[in-house]
This record gives sequence, structure tokens and C-alpha cells, in this order.
Amino acid sequence: MNEYKKKNIFLIGPMGAGKSTIGRHLSRILNMKFYDSDFEIEKRTGVDIDWVFDVEGESEFRIREEKIINELTNKTGIILSTGGGSIISIKSRNFLTSRGIVVYLRTTVEEQLVRTRLDKKRPLLSDIHSENEKILKSLSKIRDPIYQNVSDFIIDTQNQSISLITSNIIRYFYRMIKH
Repeated sequence: MNEYKKKNIFLIGPMGAGKSTIGRHLSRILNMKFYDSDFEIEKRTGVDIDWVFDVEGESEFRIREEKIINELTNKTGIILSTGGGSIISIKSRNFLTSRGIVVYLRTTVEEQLVRTRLDKKRPLLSDIHSENEKILKSLSKIRDPIYQNVSDFIIDTQNQSISLITSNIIRYFYRMIKH
């Protein structure tokens, strides 16, 4: 493993898996800078992710996301939380796998439904909550194998405390640094 790869932690996984929450927590404990690719897109465009999705469409959004992920993964000593669909892009996957340790925060569709229920800023989810289970199952079927393939380390977040999840990631991170 190259030296470059050892210095970053990239969090992937579906919406509601806890990537931003875990990323902020890891950032504080490890004293590393935290970035959220969705937040960076919002900051630069001046609008919410769902607005970018609506106006530009998913394919244009993914191109914008690729550029942000390329830029952020070129930094050293960072924690990056990615958007749930960022791994759809082969370029983004390559940036992640070659420039850091990729951690897949895995959760169940049921847990995602609970965690995203009140969140209005999820572009792929419907205003009709009964549709969301079907949407999330469909996304999981496509994305879960990619998450697994791209990740160096998988951790289940359902029924796990933030401190337990972060301590497992930190333990893995330090093990990778030593090798």
C-alpha cells in the first residue's frame, strides 16, 4: 500500500448510513480535517443538492461530484464523507481507492427509512414515504456490490454506537498505517 493511501479515510455507503456523523466524530478524535462531498457541492453552487439534481439531472450532478471528489481526495490527512451514489462513477471509485482507506458504512433499508424519514434533502427519495422503501431497496441492490468491491473495510452501523463504529475504524486505520 502506498504512503499516500494511508493518510486519508474515505467513508462510503448509502444515505442514512451515518457517513457525515461518523466522519465528523473521526475528524475530532484523529485531529484530521473533515469534508463532506455533498456539502462542498452545496457550498460551491450556493444551492441544495436536490436543486442541483432537479435542474442538472443526475448525470450532470455526478460529473460535478467527480470533480469535487478528485479535488478532495488529492488532499492528505483528511476524512471524506461521500454522497451515497458517488461510487456509481468509475472515476470517483478510482480516486477513492487509490488515495485513501475506503470504509463502507453498511446499514439496512429499514434503518435508512428511520434515519431519512424527516430529511427533505434527499434527491432520490420521494415525498410519498411509502415509495421510499422500494427506492432504497432498488438502490441497495445496485450499489451494495459496488460498495463492497470498493471498500477496504466494512462496518455495520445498525444498532452500533457512534463511539464503537469510530473506534473500530480507528483501530483498522492504525493497523493499516503500521503495514
